[in-house]
Amino acid sequence: MADARSDGTRMPGEQRKAQIMKVAAGLFDTRGYPETSMETIAQHVGIRKASLYYYFPSKDALLVQMHQEMIDLIIDAQQRRLDEGSLDPRGLLLAVMTDLVSLMETHPGHLRVFFEHYRELPEPVRAEVADKRDRYEGMLLDVLERGVAAGQFRIPDPRMTTMAILGMCNWAYQWFRPGGGRSAAEVARYFHDTLLGGIDTGA
Repeated sequence: MADARSDGTRMPGEQRKAQIMKVAAGLFDTRGYPETSMETIAQHVGIRKASLYYYFPSKDALLVQMHQEMIDLIIDAQQRRLDEGSLDPRGLLLAVMTDLVSLMETHPGHLRVFFEHYRELPEPVRAEVADKRDRYEGMLLDVLERGVAAGQFRIPDPRMTTMAILGMCNWAYQWFRPGGGRSAAEVARYFHDTLLGGIDTGA
C-alpha cells in the first residue's frame, strides 16, 4: 500500500478525516481489520495517535463511518436519478451497475471492509446499515419491475434477478484492479449487456 503520511501537515478537518479513512481502508484491506491497530493507522497517516482519536474515538467508529459512507453514496446517487426522471429502466439499470463497480475505483480498499467486516459493526449500527442495504436492494428491484411493466425486461423472478445482479457487481471487488485492462464503467457495461442479451444463441 502506498504510504499516505502527511508529515504533520495541517489540513482541514474533513480532509484529514477522509485521509484517515483512506489509509485505514487500505490497511484493513491488506492486513485485516483485527490485525490493524489505531497506532498503526496513526503511523501511516503521519499523526499522533492522540490526534487520530480526536477524529475517530475508536477503530469501530472508523468501520462505522466507512459503511455509512459507502451505502449512503449509492443510495443518494440512485435517488437523484429517480428524482430527475430522465432515464428509462435500461438506463437506470446500467447506472446502478456502474455505481457499484465504480466503487472499486473511487473507494479502493473500502469494498473488502464493507463486505467482509459487516458483522464486526456494533449492533445498533449494524441494524441501521442492514436497513439501508435492504433499501438499496429495493431500489434495484423497483428498476427491474419498472422494466417488466414497460415491456423492456422479461424477468420471471425480479427478486432473484436483483440478487444475481448484486452478486455479479459486488463480487468484482475480489478481482477488479483499477488501472487494469478495463475501466469500472466498461466492466459494468459488459455485465449490463451480457445480462440483457444473454449468452444462449438458441442454436
